[in-house]
Amino acid sequence: MDCIIIDDDILAIKALKKCIERNGSLNLIAEFNSGEDALLYLNKESCDILFLDIEMKGMSGLDLIRKLNNIPFIVIMSAKSEYAAEAFNFDVVDYIVKPVLFDRFEKAISKVEKVAENLKSSGKEFFFIKQDNKMLQMMYKDVTYIEALADYVNIYSGEKRFTILSTMKAVENQLPKKDFMRIHRSYIVRLDKIKEIEDNTISVGGKLLPVSRSNKDSFLKQINLL
Repeated sequence: MDCIIIDDDILAIKALKKCIERNGSLNLIAEFNSGEDALLYLNKESCDILFLDIEMKGMSGLDLIRKLNNIPFIVIMSAKSEYAAEAFNFDVVDYIVKPVLFDRFEKAISKVEKVAENLKSSGKEFFFIKQDNKMLQMMYKDVTYIEALADYVNIYSGEKRFTILSTMKAVENQLPKKDFMRIHRSYIVRLDKIKEIEDNTISVGGKLLPVSRSNKDSFLKQINLL
């Protein structure tokens, strides 16, 4: 698995790099001392695992997660335990309190591998959303696009709209990545529902949606442009 370290603690980075080398199955592709530099990279490139500190100069680790368009598996490494509850609201896989020891590091990697395997083997074609007092089944293939709306998310299926209490990141993590893509901080689209693309706008479900500059290159790669 390809991984990235984001931490402004040089000693912590050295310790983590030793754990990665000792593990043998991980490939460290980049390291950053600031959230700002990491965000610029992650808007263009991807990785499987993000080893992320929380307290950094400038952009914090949690602020970085909020700004990411495509979220990899995240393992938090922090000198403080009090951020754990908030961090798990972002669906991080694990939270390690520094110093990072190899045995604890290996437990985190095992969790990542288990989550990754469960995602691969699930193969489900549907999901459930809560509507009033009922749980409604929806097919992934019927979803047209998804829209962020403050603390809520709108899911559009044809002419129908379903509103759920959730974050965009939580919804995105549940979607099959081969079928859906986040094109903007406020929109996720099902790729096979796109009818037309013009400049930085796409037509889907009878509506024009914006494609952000940071997402455009990865979007064009994923739509099988000839």
